[in-house]
Amino acid sequence: MSQATTFLQDAEQKAFDQGHRDRLNFNIDKYRETVDKGMTQYRDLESAKRKAKNLRWRAIEQLDAMLLEFEKNFTRNGGKVIWANDTAEALREIDKVLQKHHTKTVVKSKSMATEELELNEHLEKANIEVFETDLGEYIVQLAGEKPYHIVTPAMHKSKEDVAQLFHEKLGTPLDLTPTALAKVAREKLREKYQAAEVGFTGGNFLVADSGSIAITENEGNARLSSSLPKVHIAVVGIEKMIPNLSDLGLLWPLLATHGTGQQVTVYNTILSGPKRDNESDGPEEMYVVLLDNGRTNILANTVQRESLFCIRCGACLNACPVYKNIGGHSYGTTYSGPIGSVITPNLKGMEAFNHLSYASSLCGNCTEVCPVNINLHELLLDNRKVSVAEKFTTKRERLAWTLWQRGMLNRSLMNLGNAGIKRWAMQRLFGKTWGKRKSLPEFPKKSFQQLWKEKQSS
Repeated sequence: MSQATTFLQDAEQKAFDQGHRDRLNFNIDKYRETVDKGMTQYRDLESAKRKAKNLRWRAIEQLDAMLLEFEKNFTRNGGKVIWANDTAEALREIDKVLQKHHTKTVVKSKSMATEELELNEHLEKANIEVFETDLGEYIVQLAGEKPYHIVTPAMHKSKEDVAQLFHEKLGTPLDLTPTALAKVAREKLREKYQAAEVGFTGGNFLVADSGSIAITENEGNARLSSSLPKVHIAVVGIEKMIPNLSDLGLLWPLLATHGTGQQVTVYNTILSGPKRDNESDGPEEMYVVLLDNGRTNILANTVQRESLFCIRCGACLNACPVYKNIGGHSYGTTYSGPIGSVITPNLKGMEAFNHLSYASSLCGNCTEVCPVNINLHELLLDNRKVSVAEKFTTKRERLAWTLWQRGMLNRSLMNLGNAGIKRWAMQRLFGKTWGKRKSLPEFPKKSFQQLWKEKQSS
């Protein structure tokens, strides 16, 4: 079964699951309330967004030089850099580090880059215990699911769902409050921090001038994952580069406000390497995996390059009417919503994933809410253009649009046939893709031209 067919089936199932939609819209509505409050910290939000976009543009345009600068400075701080062209290379190099330290247990903070690698599944196959330490990630790991959202992995679950899950997996009472459930998770995970030989994190930004990674979070699990185990491995996409530490003063608040509605998140950490001789905290060894995995393909595309500006706030997902109906799992990819629909075809192949770029109303709301002003709806249109140009659409669709074009350019062809014939043609050409839950357009018995002639003659 193709990716497109699976997507359509999953999307239809979720769109008509009223319970799922109620939970999703309840959580997104709460998000909107907090974001509206968070935005009040800006006197001129649009100016901040323009400045952030310019900053990200500079970083991406000079990415090759900044990556080398980061490597030089991070290595000087005692860290080690691993360059990974793709998933296979990243996992191979990570395995070498894990084998070197006889790793049996790892702890892991929330990281979309490691989701790209399917790191958890890879470690489990090697009989290495892996524990997600972000509460949302811990919940979906217990449920055997993938993260549902870039920022809030368990957005699709109610507190009753989580209580039921903890009851089944951890033996807790069914009537525990959210606070009590969080306490249970904290107690379970504390012992894992102590036992783990290796801790994994992602990185919100790579800072070139200091050779640092910057991590922002609300729970402190990334700090524990990076400091308690003897080895810390950060897996970060190469596009996360920024020039200077001072740039965080602009980007961190924008990320926090658009991601969770906070003025700034609770924990903001800058890590520049393993602990030094005079330091008591931190890992003995620190590695940064600089992950390409298709990003240089996007970099080489002068139109799509803008999508690399993304700071992974998740605002476009929460604004998207399609996402709010079908949810995150329907996309079947690491990155869902508008940004996922833009980058996934370029990261994983246009032929297999071009359908995602059609999963949009093109309302432009995603572009409007983006904190770095990425023209997401225009990039979606560009993906569609490429998909058509490379003939990744179906023969039926190409035939339909060819007939439509000829009809629209020729009045006699447009008026050819009665309403019944046109309905039959629509059913034959678009019946399956239109969907069994939607009615096809109704054609009038008389064309506008006929009505106009009758009016003029009367």
